[in-house]
Amino acid sequence: MMRHRERSSSESYFWPVIWAVALHVLIFGLLFVSFAFTPELPQSRPVVQATLVQLKSKSSAQVQTEQKLAGEAKKTAAKQYEQEQLEQRREQQEAQREAAAAKAAQQQKEAQHQAAEQKKADDARKAQQAEAAAKAAEAKAEAEKQSEAAKAAAEAKQAAEQKKQADIAKKKADEAAKQKAADEAAKKAAAEAAKQKSAEEAKQKAAAEAAKKEAAAEAAKKKAADDAKKKAAQAAARKAAEDKKAQALAELLSDDTQRQQALAEEQGDEVASSFDDLIVRLVSEQWTRPQSARNGMSVEVQINMLPDGTITSATVTRSSGNKEFDNSAVSAVRNVGRIRELQQLDRKTFDQLYRQRRMIFKPEDLSL
Repeated sequence: MMRHRERSSSESYFWPVIWAVALHVLIFGLLFVSFAFTPELPQSRPVVQATLVQLKSKSSAQVQTEQKLAGEAKKTAAKQYEQEQLEQRREQQEAQREAAAAKAAQQQKEAQHQAAEQKKADDARKAQQAEAAAKAAEAKAEAEKQSEAAKAAAEAKQAAEQKKQADIAKKKADEAAKQKAADEAAKKAAAEAAKQKSAEEAKQKAAAEAAKKEAAAEAAKKKAADDAKKKAAQAAARKAAEDKKAQALAELLSDDTQRQQALAEEQGDEVASSFDDLIVRLVSEQWTRPQSARNGMSVEVQINMLPDGTITSATVTRSSGNKEFDNSAVSAVRNVGRIRELQQLDRKTFDQLYRQRRMIFKPEDLSL
């Protein structure tokens, strides 16, 4: 049946294709014939009429009359030529209209034929579809009849299978409940053991921490006692040294100059000499001797300082007679700015020796 349907469809398209090809051939033939039989238009040529006039033998009125006649004849010939051209165009247009009408009639005829063929094909297709629908309905009824029996058998089989699965599931659920109870008991026992173990470890850790803290406290207590003893010893030594320095300074500042010199030599660089050397070195690093300096010059500068070593002022107490030399000495002292090492002295020693100090500048050396 399927093969019959495919063959009828191919046959239904055969004749429309044949008619379409024939129609195109006919159209091309008509176009060729219309172009072949189109009359050739004569070439346009100017209408010229020559008239020989013997001017001597004719009057002016006669000449004007003849010229007017010639002009009328030329206009008549031009109108006639235009009329002929119009007639030819009309004939061509008429032929083209007839060809177009014939072509339209042919196309309409072919369209009607194609519509008839299409209707015939549609009727055949509808008949085939109706036949197929009837057979499909019969097959569906038979399939439904068979499916109801199969469905009943399948439902019975499914009910039996469900009952079997329910029994298996119940058995598994019972086994899972027993296993879960055993797992819970084991987990509870393990938790109790872990809790007891952690409590024991916490107890041991607390004891260790307590012992460690006690040992650290004992060590800190011992260290504090040692530090206190050490500080006390340092304080005693420092007080003894300060007392010794104060005694030496008191002896140095006594009215007996020879006694001061003897004590200063005996004490060495412990008090004054070391800081004097430091001051001389720092000022010497800042001093730039002017070109006008000469051997034999000397200037005395008084230096005022604070306990932190800051130089507050520098003034000339005895001039060299050379202003440039004096100014260079004052600038050198001021450029030092601060002598931090003087902070090591106690206040009493600083006030006695270094709050005011005099320095002598010479081109060859410095001295305090």
